[in-house]
Amino acid sequence: MSACTDTGHGAADMDKHASRPTWSRQIEFTLAGIGSAVGLGNVWRFPYLCFRSGGGAFLVPYLLMLLVLGIPLLYMELTIGQYTRRGPVHAMAYVCPLLKGVGIASVAISFIMCTYYNVVIAWALYYLFSSFQAPLLWQSCNNTWNTPNCTDHATNSSYSSTASQEFFKYKMLQQTPGVGEAGAIRWEIFLILVLAWLLVYLCIFKGVKSTGKVVYLTALLPYVILIALLINNVQLPGALQGILFFIVPEWDKLLVVEVWVNAAAQIFNSIGIGFGFLMSMASYNSFNNSVLKDTLTISIVNSLTSILAGFVIFSAFGYMSHLQDVPVAQLAVDGPGLVYIVYPQAFTNMPVPQLWAAMFFFMLLCLGLDSQFAMVEVMVTSLTDQYDRQLIRFFKKKELFVLAVCVVACLLGIPCVMQVGIYVFQLMDHYTAIVSIMFLAFFEVLAICWLYGVSRLSDNLEEMTGNRANVFFRLCWQIVAPSLITVILIFSVIQFKPARYEDYVFPPWAQGVGWVVAMGSIIWIPLASVHTLWVLPGSFVQKLKLSIRPYSLSETSKMPYYERGGGDRYPVVSVISTSIRLQDKPPHQGN
Repeated sequence: MSACTDTGHGAADMDKHASRPTWSRQIEFTLAGIGSAVGLGNVWRFPYLCFRSGGGAFLVPYLLMLLVLGIPLLYMELTIGQYTRRGPVHAMAYVCPLLKGVGIASVAISFIMCTYYNVVIAWALYYLFSSFQAPLLWQSCNNTWNTPNCTDHATNSSYSSTASQEFFKYKMLQQTPGVGEAGAIRWEIFLILVLAWLLVYLCIFKGVKSTGKVVYLTALLPYVILIALLINNVQLPGALQGILFFIVPEWDKLLVVEVWVNAAAQIFNSIGIGFGFLMSMASYNSFNNSVLKDTLTISIVNSLTSILAGFVIFSAFGYMSHLQDVPVAQLAVDGPGLVYIVYPQAFTNMPVPQLWAAMFFFMLLCLGLDSQFAMVEVMVTSLTDQYDRQLIRFFKKKELFVLAVCVVACLLGIPCVMQVGIYVFQLMDHYTAIVSIMFLAFFEVLAICWLYGVSRLSDNLEEMTGNRANVFFRLCWQIVAPSLITVILIFSVIQFKPARYEDYVFPPWAQGVGWVVAMGSIIWIPLASVHTLWVLPGSFVQKLKLSIRPYSLSETSKMPYYERGGGDRYPVVSVISTSIRLQDKPPHQGN
């Protein structure tokens, strides 16, 4: 892996005396970007939101949000990451010192998500291991964990439960009646969680050198499996009804604001806008890489994958509705049960069910790993950008530091592998993936599109690729994206719904815990703003002017300076951006 050797631009000047790895081949970044964007949400959250929003009615706002929010904002993030050659914390500190907390918040939200997201991968591994048995353990009610209400046949009755439901709830999770009863640790799931974290570590311990090789498998194999599943599913009785439900809109649903809010949230969650991992991975690109090509490839492939997964899932829904003799809209689907209850139940009626089950859960493993190690890499990149010398001194090798991050995240995930785990998971996912991300996206767009400026962003693109952003992207950055996100944020606050799991509504104290989790990422935005204004010299007005002035890396020589002991002069931005150390002289003054 060679270090970046580009010269003649601001980013290279800042990195002149430091080595930063780059991707061995640009296709590795593209695949890593696709892999990190395409995850479990494509086969779980996207079909679930479609189902809850009346099928095809969700596709209309989803595709519109992709066009005016997803693609332009991904283009924006990749541009900032590639130009600054820094992770989100340091990149945002240069873009807008006052809102440098946006970068910290994106790292925080990614780290919070990775602690419980890997639990879903552990569930996939558990099901994968259970798939190599005949008959499948969720195929019948003749097991010790089954209740008298269990039925071997598909049912939509509220008084009975399927073998698949009971395997998920009473065998794997052994869930308690509510969040107030913690129960014991599910040691089987905990050990599998440790294995999942070991897999993540092996994917990222060498940085982009190891990640770039893994993505050839984890990013490409799921498509082979999805296509195989689709070919099988469309031949099942009732599949057409499920597909029609997926593609034919109920137009009155478009008048429901929640559908539009969910579509925007799905775009942010699916592509990864605001989470910082794509900005981090773009920081390892060569300076002259075509940002637009990667943007279009990642965003379009991601959405096509969601739609492909929709056909796969809804064809199975049609099959289930045929077996239950009820309309597709009346199927019992909620949360993770989409892929861990409904779909496994469909396998039991397919020829060679063990084969299809193993393929499906191995696909979930690949999809989950890509997104998981991308979220962990955000934390690793940000900390090494900031504390590289101290970390090397303490851990001796970067591999040991990466191991420490994985161990800490694994331990933080323990509540999700207790018997209360499904409630903890649902609570954290609701307040992180829906609440936090909308606030974070709002402030990121404010910092980059308005305070840093569309003109400056276009200048960065021209410096890297020789081409400025076209009118469409400039219009989206300047007007459409900020306006839409503001409106969506307002409505999401006004029409906010507390977290729930199936029919269980979390008590007020649990909702309070959820808000604490949400604030674990959002709080860094105001705290960092206060810190910036506190450390800058001058009156409040002077501080404010300095804090909202966008500093591009190529403007280092134009920054205002202040005197420090011994007559040395340092750029003001050095006290608000941790990218320039106070002990280092400004680049133009030499070493």
